[in-house]
Amino acid sequence: MDDLRVTEDRVLGGRVRLRQKADGYRAGMDAALLAAACDALPGQRVLEPGCGVGGALLAAATRRPGVIFQGVERDSLAASLATENAALNDLSERVAILEGDVEAGFRALGLPAFDAVMTNPPFFDDPATLRAPHPAKSGAWMADGGLKAWTTFCLKAVREGGTITIIHRADRLADILAELAPKAGSFRIRPIAPFADASAKRVIVRAIKTGKAPLVLLPPLVLHDRDGGKHSAEAEAILRGEAALGW
Repeated sequence: MDDLRVTEDRVLGGRVRLRQKADGYRAGMDAALLAAACDALPGQRVLEPGCGVGGALLAAATRRPGVIFQGVERDSLAASLATENAALNDLSERVAILEGDVEAGFRALGLPAFDAVMTNPPFFDDPATLRAPHPAKSGAWMADGGLKAWTTFCLKAVREGGTITIIHRADRLADILAELAPKAGSFRIRPIAPFADASAKRVIVRAIKTGKAPLVLLPPLVLHDRDGGKHSAEAEAILRGEAALGW
């Protein structure tokens, strides 16, 4: 890693140290919210496809003692940093990183099904719709196989009765539901709005494989107040690891 510009940041109220590339895709709000949405129990196994340097994975592992986490990342440099970050946070016994590609399918990993899958898929399918801020970020922003490749992977990766949690753009909600619905149900949807009087920009979708319960639309999480504060009190508590994003 000596030839890379790497910064070391602290997330989850300083509890997690995260080394990440200065010029590449950097873990941020979406990773923090995904980690806060994980409610796995001790002894359960959780998979994160597209884990990057481990921003969500390590925050979730810190929040959930006793839970086993597996990350999958196709970028070899990001996967190496994720492994390094697990060791940096003394989480190597519960957090493992495997280099692999969602496009190849879950079976290519040779792993048994998990109790839960959580993921933040790339937000865009069409290169013509996106000009990435930096070439090093294009892999994290662009889904080569589209959203369908990610939902198919998640459905294969989780056992019956297990959960799938996805954070994505709010305008892709219908697509997410349509892709998951043939084999999953019991949807619970949490909108994420920048302000109380603004439309949601993100959604976190929770589904249960083979679930049959009616869809539930939960109250939105509002990230910012109009009074000039950086985050709302609820969002600040979640980001600092003092509260979970409950279901």
